[in-house]
Amino acid sequence: MRFLFLLIIIIPAMDIGVLLFSGKTIGVWPTLIFIILTGIIGAYLAKREGLQTIRRAQEELRYGQIPSESVLDGICILIGGTLLLTPGFITDLFGLLMLFRPTRKLVKFFMKNSFRKWIDRGNIKIIK
Repeated sequence: MRFLFLLIIIIPAMDIGVLLFSGKTIGVWPTLIFIILTGIIGAYLAKREGLQTIRRAQEELRYGQIPSESVLDGICILIGGTLLLTPGFITDLFGLLMLFRPTRKLVKFFMKNSFRKWIDRGNIKIIK
């Protein structure tokens, strides 16, 4: 929880700093255009990847499988799309990393390990 609290404070502060630096370096209008453009691209990518993930989950359910990978993909896509819609260069970078399939695999690996640790510690209980 402390780690999350630090992220909530540090990432926006860094984003503001980078935005101010960008405004001074390339100008205010190019910075604003870039922010708007990444938001539009992020919404498009999140929609496209989200629809593919829903189709994949439906296909897995059709064959009687639990769509665990698709659920993790969906979580990553939701977080990535939200980060891309948030103004800032750092959040845009993390959002893009969560939307692209090759880098999303790495994020899913860390998510699975975190879930395993929570289950081993007893923070999450699975009832059958």
